Amino acid sequence: MVADPVALQAAADLFPNGVSRYAVGGLLVGLGTVVIYVGTGIPAGASTFLESTLSYVSGQSRFQQYVGSRDWRLVFTAGIVLGGLAFAATVQSGVVTSSLYEPGTTGQLYEVAGVTLWSTAVQPWRLFLGGILVGVGTRIGKGCTSGHGVCGVGSASKTSLVGVVTFLTVAIGTAQIVAALGVSP
Repeated sequence: MVADPVALQAAADLFPNGVSRYAVGGLLVGLGTVVIYVGTGIPAGASTFLESTLSYVSGQSRFQQYVGSRDWRLVFTAGIVLGGLAFAATVQSGVVTSSLYEPGTTGQLYEVAGVTLWSTAVQPWRLFLGGILVGVGTRIGKGCTSGHGVCGVGSASKTSLVGVVTFLTVAIGTAQIVAALGVSP
């Protein structure tokens, strides 16, 4: 069987650094999803984990439905934050090297007490606004991209399939508009 050179060139154009980093990330996300589902019987989704964490501080009934499973969800939520910090402090700062990632290709590197750290170049107000928009979107879409995209599509949920198509369409459209306007971080 001979590979189509047009398809190979298209893949090379879409993934100039190769697909291995995406494949490894996808395998790790998939493995984590399986572990959570097998261990708890509950599909993983970041927005649900955040809501369950809020049950510790809010008496609202919508948050109280998660009281029975909130402890492991808190660990998951903390893992998301700590995993991102660990990645930024090790791989992204260049302390740990990998062929899957070029350190310091985005944001800024700086030193604090002899430790190289990374900081994003995105303005804080944009991060805040983006967080608000994502939060509102997860409420309207009844879940987040991880819940719909990983668990929902994996279980052939029609709602999740429509959600993922919507997420991708809006994200691609927004990226094209932002690029056309020349907006940068």
